[in-house]
Amino acid sequence: MVEDQDVRILAHLQKDGRATNQQLADEVGMSTSACWRRVRALEDSGIIRGYAALIAREQAGFAMSAILHVSLERHDAKFVDEFVSRVTTRREVLECFATTGDADYHLRVVVQDMAAYNRFLDEFMFRIPGIRYVRSNVVLKEIKTSVALPF
Repeated sequence: MVEDQDVRILAHLQKDGRATNQQLADEVGMSTSACWRRVRALEDSGIIRGYAALIAREQAGFAMSAILHVSLERHDAKFVDEFVSRVTTRREVLECFATTGDADYHLRVVVQDMAAYNRFLDEFMFRIPGIRYVRSNVVLKEIKTSVALPF
């Protein structure tokens, strides 16, 4: 379980991952040394996995986003491992979830345009053995995009 002071640190880092240790300590009401130790402990435990910039997808040249619904023919380890191994290596795949329901997996994919998406499907997705179907939902408009947890 995460302690209250850790929650305050995490909540602030989600808002401003570039804050200095002094700024963070002032914001959460701790000494700089205690704050530094807590952040270090959160990093060492894996709760904080890293730091990254949030980039405007379309402005960076990735005009198309899609949600793929993927179902496998069989769920034996060979096909599942092959699918997971291949999908995790592709930079276009931002997220992959094993899910319940009609599809076994849901992927969030970003590419430059429709031609790039077609190549992604033809040259990658449709060549993975054991896939029964891939259904696509093209994202028309992003209503909410967040990576922040609801502390």
